[in-house]
Amino acid sequence: MSLPSTTPYDSHPTRVPPPRVEEVADGIFAYIQPDGGWCLNNAGILVGHHTTALVDTAATEARARGLRAAALERGGVEPRMVLNTHHHGDHTLGNAVAAPYATVVAHARMRDEMAAKGEGLKHMWPDTEWGQLGDIRRSLPMVAFEDRLTVYVDDLVVELIHVGPAHSDNDVVVWVPEHRVLFAGDVLMPGCTPFVLMGSVKGSLEAIAGLRELDPRVVVGGHGPVAGPEALGETEAYLRWVQRVAADGIAAGLTPYEAARDAALGPYAQWRDAERVVANLHRAYSEAYGCPLDTQIRSAPVMAEMAQLNGGEPMVCLA
Repeated sequence: MSLPSTTPYDSHPTRVPPPRVEEVADGIFAYIQPDGGWCLNNAGILVGHHTTALVDTAATEARARGLRAAALERGGVEPRMVLNTHHHGDHTLGNAVAAPYATVVAHARMRDEMAAKGEGLKHMWPDTEWGQLGDIRRSLPMVAFEDRLTVYVDDLVVELIHVGPAHSDNDVVVWVPEHRVLFAGDVLMPGCTPFVLMGSVKGSLEAIAGLRELDPRVVVGGHGPVAGPEALGETEAYLRWVQRVAADGIAAGLTPYEAARDAALGPYAQWRDAERVVANLHRAYSEAYGCPLDTQIRSAPVMAEMAQLNGGEPMVCLA
């Protein structure tokens, strides 16, 4: 199986296209960081007459300051809330830039996960210019919830809905019902391969079914371009394909890596970071064997297998 390179830009951060801001509804902006690879996440800017809120932040100090500048340009005031979709560092390390001014809101489980693992990216990619982000505990969530929470950006109703386990065990989507705009975090990543090693295939499918009932008009995924409701069906189809590959691999006595190596990716070969199929198959195998959805799978050996499938090239962070 031939996979696209993990690094399409000569592996030099200065060759990564700059972030762009897209207005997806009145006062609602998607902050898109091309090309959606490792640590190049999307965020959101919600602008009211007197208040501004962010959906997630960014992985590095420089990128988080760029997001803050874009929010100030559009809202004119410091963001007063950060609505985190899950604990992974590319979405939360930049909280430290907003934390002096903003209240951080997230799922209750995310607070513990962020405290324990939120700086893991720094260890995985030590050569990245992370900046002076400071102690992550300074920017932990200050408001936590279990199931649903409604917040307001002036008069704009914003609903936070826990949908995990999907990409992680603390996934939250940010839903703006008036405009039918869905900030899906990493539950949906249009044009990018899903990554459920620390989440669940089954849980992701259940989450997608629930999100479909919202009937979104616009989907802003955690990575990749702005999309429409087709992102739900495309992600669902991929995950069901992963389940079939896992079932066939188990029947043939193959390991998850061997099943990934032998699989015909078809249209999914063109998705960003296609080698994540190895990680997804590890999770699908675990679930097929009847293990609890929250069963821990060590990430380091799986990342090594992903690199092996990618021709020996390590995963590259261009943040």
